[in-house]
Amino acid sequence: MRILIVEDEKKVAALIEAGLRERGFTTDVCHEGDTAVLRLAKETYDAAVMDIMLPGRDGLSVLRKLRQDKNTVPVILLTARGDLDERVEGLELGADDYLPKPFSMTELVARLNAVLRRRTGTGLTVQHYADLTINTATRSVQRGAARIELTPREYALLECLLRTPGRAVTRVEISQSVWGHQFDPGTNFVDVAVQRLRRKLDDPFPLKLIQTVRGLGYALQADA
Repeated sequence: MRILIVEDEKKVAALIEAGLRERGFTTDVCHEGDTAVLRLAKETYDAAVMDIMLPGRDGLSVLRKLRQDKNTVPVILLTARGDLDERVEGLELGADDYLPKPFSMTELVARLNAVLRRRTGTGLTVQHYADLTINTATRSVQRGAARIELTPREYALLECLLRTPGRAVTRVEISQSVWGHQFDPGTNFVDVAVQRLRRKLDDPFPLKLIQTVRGLGYALQADA
């Protein structure tokens, strides 16, 4: 999952970024409201974690602009102020949740996962495909009864493929979702990452789930 962090306090932004990356999220950071508007208009994010107090456009102004432009990216607002009117205004403008500072990373991640589940329509923490089971709350993965230990990056790659089972996910889409940057066709880091995931997820089992789609990328699809 790719998350945009919008926070003008650089130390706070760095702490949020480190906490989310440790839990397998891909993150980008910006420190101004105007920059956030541009990035959210041009790039694809699964959610934004945004402080209300920002230079230039404040968080509420950014949120208002997003919703006016029909941008439905989930937004969790952060603020050091506990003003009820401000909270109500943010929710009425279309914020998906609200978290007062100071907060724990555990709570932020829990709220972020809840927002993402609501937006994807699953409402569930457990997803299944063939004999694959993923618990998105604990980030645990199983094939049948066998537990599979994945690194945060491998988990993010699997999650990317699981969003659209049976459909090819291009290397560009994988690069943006898992690493947060544009794919360089002169490199093979996406293919190397898929090979590592296959060694854990597919090689020990007769049913293969990760298929190569020639000329495009990869798909999560049970082989015949």
